[in-house]
Amino acid sequence: MTEIKRVAILGSTGSIGTQTLEVIRQHPQIFSVEVLTAQNNCDLLIAQALEFNPNAVVIGNESKYQKVKEALLPHDIKVFAGQKAIAQIVEMETIDVVLTAVVGYSGLIPTVNAIKAGKQIALANKETLVVAGEIITALAKENRVNIFPVDSEHSAIFQCLVGEYYNPIEKIILTASGGPFRGKDRAFLETVTREQALKHPNWDMGAKITIDSASLMNKGLEVIEAKWLFGLKTEQIEVVVHPQSIIHSLVQFEDGSIKAQLGLPDMRIPIQFALSFPDRLKSDFERFDFTNYPQLTFEQPDLKTFRNLQLAFDALAKGGNAPCILNAANEIAVSAFLNKEVGFLEMSDLIEEALGKATFIQYPSLEDYIGTDEEARTITTQLIKRKV
Repeated sequence: MTEIKRVAILGSTGSIGTQTLEVIRQHPQIFSVEVLTAQNNCDLLIAQALEFNPNAVVIGNESKYQKVKEALLPHDIKVFAGQKAIAQIVEMETIDVVLTAVVGYSGLIPTVNAIKAGKQIALANKETLVVAGEIITALAKENRVNIFPVDSEHSAIFQCLVGEYYNPIEKIILTASGGPFRGKDRAFLETVTREQALKHPNWDMGAKITIDSASLMNKGLEVIEAKWLFGLKTEQIEVVVHPQSIIHSLVQFEDGSIKAQLGLPDMRIPIQFALSFPDRLKSDFERFDFTNYPQLTFEQPDLKTFRNLQLAFDALAKGGNAPCILNAANEIAVSAFLNKEVGFLEMSDLIEEALGKATFIQYPSLEDYIGTDEEARTITTQLIKRKV
């Protein structure tokens, strides 16, 4: 790599965003920060901008615009505000790659605009492909844009497929840690608290993704994302619970061979690989030692207790806008759980009911997806109000 790669980080103050800046900090001769965006955390956004001196920053919460603008005015850093500005900033000519690390549905339109502008995508926002995978992958092909996965599981599949272009995949196996409630029954989950659900055994993540991991919805969203990233059928995707989180995922080929990608649970590795591909950059990240893990274990997920994973498989099999309904209902349900408005198991009930009530569209357009998201959120919010 000779030319410096100019990176836009959407969601720079979150878990993935801050770790991306760690990677860039280690390789200033290879990467530079062109754009930073955040929704609410203006203090950290200001600190990041002062350190990395981007061309521009965007604060999603418009009420915090003045504070950010005044702090960065002496440093010749452009400041914008609002969701439209986040969606538009990705089109800047000086951007080479857009890393989408925002949470949830909000990543869809910025990713669409970045692809249309011909920017390479490092995708940490799985919901973009969950909601509109068919449209996103077609757009990427049309605009000759690569989508490099940042999720550790999809990065593992991607790494296993390097050099295997002409070898058909028999199936992929996504690994799941099982979250903090692995092995627990429904009676236990009835009384689970917000605080218990936010304690993940292996990964340090934001609140929403941590709850998704505890309910196995995160794995369900990853199943849907994998279908679009790797051009798979539903029956070619398997999930196994691997509590140690060392094998990040596996690919089985038609000859029966299986390739796996291993490493300690450290998101900086897949982030760095997505930004630097096809090169592997030297790092000082902690190394995996087999003697520290004398046993790697695997088990089947409990789909009856953790229904979200089954709901995701069902939505994927149904197709159309069903995954979009699933995602919107889940985002509202998780927010309600975090606000202590519904119980842990009630999240699955809400999602299932929304899937049954929202309008199904077999061949949706982008406008249909936007409408579906709004409808599913409204339905789920009304269901929660009846419960409260």
